[in-house]
Amino acid sequence: MVLAAAAPTRLRAESASTRLQALVDAEWQYRLQENPLLATSAGDHRYDDRLPSMTPADLARRAAHDRETLATLRAIDRAALTPAENASAEILARELADAVAAYDFGAYRIPLTSDSGFHTDFADLPERLTFASVRDYENYVARLNAFPRYVAEEIALMREGIAAGFTLPRVVLGGYEVTMTTHVVAAPEKSVFFEPFRRFPAGVPEADRARLTQAGRRAVLDGAVAGYRALADFMRTEYVPRARATIAASALPRGKDYYAGLVRHFTTLDVTAAQVHEIGRQEVLRIRAEMDAVIAKTGFMGNFEAFLNFLRTDPKFYAKTGEDLLKDASYIAKRMDGKLPSLFGRLPRLPYGVEPVPAFLAPRYTGGRYIPAPVGGTQAGEYWVNTDALDQRPLYVLEALTLHEAVPGHHLQIALQQELTGLPEFRRFAEVGAFVEGWALYAERLGLEAGFYRDPYSDFGRLTYEMWRACRLVVDTGIHAEGWTRAEAIEYLETHTALSTHEVSTEIDRYISWPGQALCYKMGELKIRELRREAEEALGPKFDLRSFHDAVLDQGAVPLTVLEGQVRAWIAARRAA
Repeated sequence: MVLAAAAPTRLRAESASTRLQALVDAEWQYRLQENPLLATSAGDHRYDDRLPSMTPADLARRAAHDRETLATLRAIDRAALTPAENASAEILARELADAVAAYDFGAYRIPLTSDSGFHTDFADLPERLTFASVRDYENYVARLNAFPRYVAEEIALMREGIAAGFTLPRVVLGGYEVTMTTHVVAAPEKSVFFEPFRRFPAGVPEADRARLTQAGRRAVLDGAVAGYRALADFMRTEYVPRARATIAASALPRGKDYYAGLVRHFTTLDVTAAQVHEIGRQEVLRIRAEMDAVIAKTGFMGNFEAFLNFLRTDPKFYAKTGEDLLKDASYIAKRMDGKLPSLFGRLPRLPYGVEPVPAFLAPRYTGGRYIPAPVGGTQAGEYWVNTDALDQRPLYVLEALTLHEAVPGHHLQIALQQELTGLPEFRRFAEVGAFVEGWALYAERLGLEAGFYRDPYSDFGRLTYEMWRACRLVVDTGIHAEGWTRAEAIEYLETHTALSTHEVSTEIDRYISWPGQALCYKMGELKIRELRREAEEALGPKFDLRSFHDAVLDQGAVPLTVLEGQVRAWIAARRAA
């Protein structure tokens, strides 16, 4: 009787698991084919000679595919899946639903932000691709030659946005042109895209090098330069003059619903803009009290505003050269490398380097960023440090920045995720902002447990970074849901943090041009800290920090609701042990 009753259950589970696995595998292959740049970064080189197609027909076809796949996924009996399979199903369902919503709102009509976009991603190709064979060079030439077509398709979508009033705000576009005009050069040798042709690896025969170099020269001028020239001309003559005067996402067509969806997308939680706004205000009050306590330790005689002015203007807080700044960042990173075994049971194999932000990006760019390594390539991960405008790059935030972008932040988490086994491929490359950015902000605070922030100014820098992320909750929702002006947002961020004036303005423009993304950091960090407290209270002396961190990271980037179940399952297992 028992065996007879169990058999249908077992077959039902096998059927659901098999259907999910087949769907997940098919979806991953579809994504690689539709997005050749994703395929390359994931270590699949079947499409290395291509760029994505962004025609309206392609976008409509992809949206139809996403709807159909989502319906198929929802028809699978989730009760018959294992916890790991359920997590995969939930992550995929969220990705598909969010993609459909983005298409329905027409988000594709804004393919760039105030400091980045499809055109800046393309400019990074020479540094991120592997050049080891004749075929690698021929593929690269094909991609350069495809760039004008790619640009023309994006321009067509942006023209659609102009007609519909769905554009970037004009106010964030000051200085944007450097990301395009830098690449409009007269001689191919002056282009970053020509760099791979300056040196050939042993795998490229001498007999092919002259041919490839000549093809490269033509492709740089007729492909890359022509594409950037067309984009720069379009931006100057059509887009900027007709970009909208408003700044809020809620001012876009169907904007209130659009922003409400972005809040849920970027936080992965069922919260409203008003709730996030209030959470941010409460965090601002808490962090401000900690800041005041640190100021008292410095012996500074003056109010909060005077202390911020002191930090922003005293030369001792700023590097004299870009090389000095890079050396300081490298030293901090190397010190933290030595602390990692005390915090984690599992560490990534992939190393990382410290590099300056490329010159064509630096003037409009943030203080630093992490650039993941392509899977299976010859590059390491890269921690970028902005060496432009050194009087705006304070040293007192460098520890927090480094721990966030390098280790134990982005590099450690993303490299570990890429090295995971036993998960569907799409999860190795999942970009769940609330998890990824929440972890990196949590990683900043881990510096306290690893012996960093001993200098009170550096500790204030840590707090100013945490305050910055708390302010983001207030400012982003303030701009896009509460009717704040750009000036009000700048004033709020400037009066609550020790960020430089330049960084305050570039950050506000980023929030205006990328609504909702700024909510990832603090909401994710709060959830991770909440789960850690829950684990510490539940386990008492059985709590092990290294094991906890491994439990958080060992499934890759997941929505915060999935993370809750993941950590609680780990707590239950530790209790049983």
